[in-house]
Amino acid sequence: MTTLGTVVDFDEQRGYGTVRADDGRELFFHCTAIADGSRTIPVGASVAFAVVPGHRGTWEAADVQPVPTPAAPSPGPEDPGSSSTTS
Repeated sequence: MTTLGTVVDFDEQRGYGTVRADDGRELFFHCTAIADGSRTIPVGASVAFAVVPGHRGTWEAADVQPVPTPAAPSPGPEDPGSSSTTS
């Protein structure tokens, strides 16, 4: 089952961080759990992940994948009655 959340901490030197699930749980993850293989992810990134039993006897995030944030609405088409061309 996929869980959604946000990266709240990531230490690039040590290679681990924390995600906060939308339900409030905070879960550890190691850089090898980042699905795209980049081994880095920005703090504040919205992510989808799996919750799995960890090596430390607690639940951890695995298969951490950034999810696109919704883009701002684009402006609508120009009013056909207002033309910027001159005759």
